[in-house]
Amino acid sequence: MTIKDTPEEWEVRASATPFVGNKTSVRTDDVVMPDGSVARRDYQVHPGSVAVLALDDQDRAVVLRQYRHPVRHKLWEIPAGLLDVPGENPLHAAQRELYEEAHVKAEDWRVLTDVYTTPGGSSEAVRIFLARELAEAEGERFEVEDEEADMELARVPVGELVRGVLAGELHNNCLVVGVLALIAARGGDGLDALRPAEAPWPARPFES
Repeated sequence: MTIKDTPEEWEVRASATPFVGNKTSVRTDDVVMPDGSVARRDYQVHPGSVAVLALDDQDRAVVLRQYRHPVRHKLWEIPAGLLDVPGENPLHAAQRELYEEAHVKAEDWRVLTDVYTTPGGSSEAVRIFLARELAEAEGERFEVEDEEADMELARVPVGELVRGVLAGELHNNCLVVGVLALIAARGGDGLDALRPAEAPWPARPFES
């Protein structure tokens, strides 16, 4: 038996969008169940995101600490951001986020993993990249605002992040998944066996 997620779409009898926000919306679908009954499902419609686990030559990850109002926490995270343009190449978006949030560029890019963050309540898909061979970016730093204006930046050893994840001290989805995927890749076929940065992403198709 092959363990692999497969696309499937059940019949929708009716659909409404009761809320439209700046970047996301909420949709209500009446979905036909296998027994013929109809169940109502509410979920967030999300454009998708990218995240970057950027490692320096001392095996430290670039992380930032930012206030997240829905959970009333300041969370340590890896650089990440929305796919603002439909069909946007996720690698280009990831490179932009790494520059804007950390003023860093990278020479070596791989796909670390792809995830649906909350598939029971949101359509958000995230591609997490591994970025290596880091250097400071040229030019002026990107001007931040709102929560990002209070953001802290650091480089933390991977081992310390793993410890924090397993101790229940670090909770950001992309950081947790990215760090543990990194350890799994190192223990498997190695980082050079990861998918190339431009690997297809069925959840958010894009043009090279």
